[in-house]
Amino acid sequence: MAGDASEVPEGAAVFPLIPAELGVHPLLLAVLHAVVFFDGSAEGVINDAAADEALNYLVTYLQRLQGPELQRVREDLSVLSEYGRSNDWPAEELQFLTNFLRDYALGEEASS
Repeated sequence: MAGDASEVPEGAAVFPLIPAELGVHPLLLAVLHAVVFFDGSAEGVINDAAADEALNYLVTYLQRLQGPELQRVREDLSVLSEYGRSNDWPAEELQFLTNFLRDYALGEEASS
């Protein structure tokens, strides 16, 4: 039914639901879903300035990751990439995972 509050509007970017069995850290999944929504949704769905500000804060906090925490993110992104490939995810979603660390200047990938 049109206008139903539970209906996802056209142009909303949504990352696929990830099963708990993969063992990916739930906080990383929450961040990935937020980044996809803020960075990928159409202007008519979200306010671009507000989304950019929220995304900048998320990235600022992620850039604080170091050592074992950053390594865990790398490993989880690898697991997600493998899962996505085995489930025939669109190339755009796989590329998002592959380039996530570099695109958001996290860890050593930021300099490559």
